Amino acid sequence: MFRIRLIVTGSLKEPYWREAAAEYQKRLSAYAKTEIVELKEVRLPDDPAPAEIAAALEKEAEAVLGAVPPRAALWALCVEGEQVSSPQLADMLADVMKNTGELALVIGSSYGLSPRVKSAADRRLSLSKLTFPHQMTRVVVLETLYRSLSILNGGKYHK
Repeated sequence: MFRIRLIVTGSLKEPYWREAAAEYQKRLSAYAKTEIVELKEVRLPDDPAPAEIAAALEKEAEAVLGAVPPRAALWALCVEGEQVSSPQLADMLADVMKNTGELALVIGSSYGLSPRVKSAADRRLSLSKLTFPHQMTRVVVLETLYRSLSILNGGKYHK
């Protein structure tokens, strides 16, 4: 079975985000074994200096890269990433299923991802040019994965 590891920095604090994420993770289970790995976000002061942000991202990068399974394709979600449609994402997932059978998808902290994580990624994706809260992003990613896998499997969810 296809395996997806969603590696996220931070946790879902509000119950409605946890419930929404759990619902899409349950739906995904028909198509893939999905695991969510929550990593701690490095605490920063209210107005961090650029060097403090860079150091925090680098520390988070160690944990992120350490959570990537050895043979998994690595995709990073970042603002400069490629924007794709659901059918395009379905095709990309089909390639991963055929080649490695395992995907690690990374959602960074509020300051994004370290350049080291981005350069290690096989693919960089962006949900939108808009900025979304971290918690909403996780739910949107889970829904998008479910939609794309539903497309691949001839489901009626995608319209």
